Amino acid sequence: MAVSDPLKIIATALDTVHADEVLDYLGKYVEREPVELFVVGLPKNLDNTDAESMRDVKPFVKRLQAKFPKIPVAWADERFTSKLAMRAMIDAGFKKSDRRKKENTDKLSAVIILQSYMETMNNGNNYIE
Repeated sequence: MAVSDPLKIIATALDTVHADEVLDYLGKYVEREPVELFVVGLPKNLDNTDAESMRDVKPFVKRLQAKFPKIPVAWADERFTSKLAMRAMIDAGFKKSDRRKKENTDKLSAVIILQSYMETMNNGNNYIE
């Protein structure tokens, strides 16, 4: 997961949370911090069809919307984020053993997804559903 600063300029890694614990984690987070919007990675194939993981993501988003009905959910394309995250870790000098840890790739991918979404919104596009 990632969060933005109040001005919506910079995305920062938050935590890696197991899928079974995400809604509880977010419930506690929303109690402590103001949340304007949830941005969820949109799993798509290169041909723009839904990736196989979409069968898990759609039900999750329905549960997210049910638990937090006043907080909108937006989708952001997540294609290539893992590769971008790996490249960023290499460029930053991460050791190979640290690059192999899935939670590091997941955190950086979340930052890339949120940062990309915010940049898209700043350019006048809107992905909110």
